[in-house]
Amino acid sequence: MSTETYVQKDQPEGVPPLELTGERTLPDVPEENYWFQRHLVVYEWIAERCRGLRVVDMACGEGYGSEVLSRTAASVTGVDANPEAHAHAKAKYTTDTLRFERDLVETYSEPCDAIVFLQTIEHVQDPGAILEHFKRQLAPGGVAFVSTPNVLTLAPDGKRSENPWHVYEYRPEEYHELCAEHFGSVEFHGLFHARKLKAQDLAIKAGWDWLHPKLRITKPFYDWFVPAINVGDFTLREGAPEELHGALDLVAVLRA
Repeated sequence: MSTETYVQKDQPEGVPPLELTGERTLPDVPEENYWFQRHLVVYEWIAERCRGLRVVDMACGEGYGSEVLSRTAASVTGVDANPEAHAHAKAKYTTDTLRFERDLVETYSEPCDAIVFLQTIEHVQDPGAILEHFKRQLAPGGVAFVSTPNVLTLAPDGKRSENPWHVYEYRPEEYHELCAEHFGSVEFHGLFHARKLKAQDLAIKAGWDWLHPKLRITKPFYDWFVPAINVGDFTLREGAPEELHGALDLVAVLRA
């Protein structure tokens, strides 16, 4: 794994920049833009489904996703246990409908209409207990949005990535089974490449990874390409687990 250090650029005055560690994604790090946009598109998709709701964004990290949710929700509470991330989020994102609490996902229990828990369930030791905690926290008719990377596309052998923060990485069928054990209704979506990223996938299949080193354009191409990626280069598609083997991430919409 790379040992190069990346820190957020151009933060507002008084906001301490965060360092990229691999535990969470960050905005304002050009080299991280692919992963940031991959997460941002899901937050924007969820925000459209949380209009007027009381939302808790669990393991909110840097806070950018909580801010996106606050644009449509009645209120948003971003929860994270990390002191640096919590201080950064409180200083950077200040709107009337958004606040941040420093607490553990396992213990924070503010009643709400919607819970958002993205790209974190793979980090926890007891995911079933977390899902049961969410179910108790939700108001009647409430909904939880819980996502995780698909190990079939995350890891070269479909078994395990090199991310040291991950406790367990799920196949679609495994993840659906986990969710269905704790919630009566499981709506399943997969995140896929679109537009520029889909074109790049096709180019790679055609030999692009062989060609660009030969032409000595690898660095200038990716110095342009990675910062140019945006949310339009991803798409969400609903499907059964067996239809989502090629998905990048798995997004479960859960209701009791």
